[in-house]
Amino acid sequence: MNMQFYRKLPVPKEIKEQFPITEQLAMRREKCVNDLKDIFAGRSDRIALIIGPCSADREDAVLEYILKLRRVQEKVAEKIMIVPRIYTNKPRTTGDGYKGMLHQPDPNADPDLLKGIVAIRKLHMRALAETEFGCADEMLYPENHRYLSDLLVYSAVGARSVEDQQHRLTASGLDIPVGMKNPTGGDITVMMNSITAAQHSHMFLYRGWEVKSMGNPYAHAILRGYVNAHGQSLPNYHYEDLIGLYETYQKSGLSNPAVIIDTNHANSGKKYLEQPRIAKDVLHSCRCSKEVKSLVKGFMIESYLEDGCQKITADEVYGKSITDPCLGWKKTERLIYDLAELL
Repeated sequence: MNMQFYRKLPVPKEIKEQFPITEQLAMRREKCVNDLKDIFAGRSDRIALIIGPCSADREDAVLEYILKLRRVQEKVAEKIMIVPRIYTNKPRTTGDGYKGMLHQPDPNADPDLLKGIVAIRKLHMRALAETEFGCADEMLYPENHRYLSDLLVYSAVGARSVEDQQHRLTASGLDIPVGMKNPTGGDITVMMNSITAAQHSHMFLYRGWEVKSMGNPYAHAILRGYVNAHGQSLPNYHYEDLIGLYETYQKSGLSNPAVIIDTNHANSGKKYLEQPRIAKDVLHSCRCSKEVKSLVKGFMIESYLEDGCQKITADEVYGKSITDPCLGWKKTERLIYDLAELL
């Protein structure tokens, strides 16, 4: 093989034993999971707001951001359940560039995946302990999920991974809601097939074991827009898109029909300042149709302490994204309060 086997990494069980969570944290996480399941199953009228940086780049800034979310959560708790994004793996279109905290716990240093595994576990543990939030992460590498499986309350499968068999089957064995994004080409049939696979039981190979998954009834859709044959970004959050998805769900026989609207990426054309308008547009669609209202369970929003994004340098602006541009805190806080008023 044309690769160097650099070192053998600890298995998830060893990392969990080295950095264990307390019974109190386990119970806190379980409550967050159950509250989120109630939203996706329609047992709660609240919406889920999966919100945070495009990628978690430094522990101090991410925790400061999440602590700000905690103060807002207390004021909107009757209408909104906030699930902070701590995205520690970053998919790259060409494979080049910053791949997230798992690869580079220090963006200005060389990759170190052992330090990265420890860093992402510590960050998620601190968030749960210090802010009482169970958080979300992207399942970019299915075999790595178990390093965080006792901490996460939500996981997403990205547009480039949603057709992958291992992602689908692993999602079928998770005990938390898992969102399946539509692929970059926009074909929702691919997304629906992925949800179907994730909701069913399977026998498959996982981390060297023959395993049987039980099926995940909380696997659901995420609409993130798409790119056409000419490379143009097009949205799929409009009323007609949501009605079409509702009708597709009705024909599918799937459990817990649900969709999260990703307000950035191709839905915004990566114009991050459009995110508040898009979220409000979707809520207007919900007011126009009880079917759409029953389907839409929340939003995914990219937000951080500062507006925009920046290059990785030695003198980076604290709390400003080093990947995709994000809403800054002032706009984020205003958006959350606006959404609560519209619900």
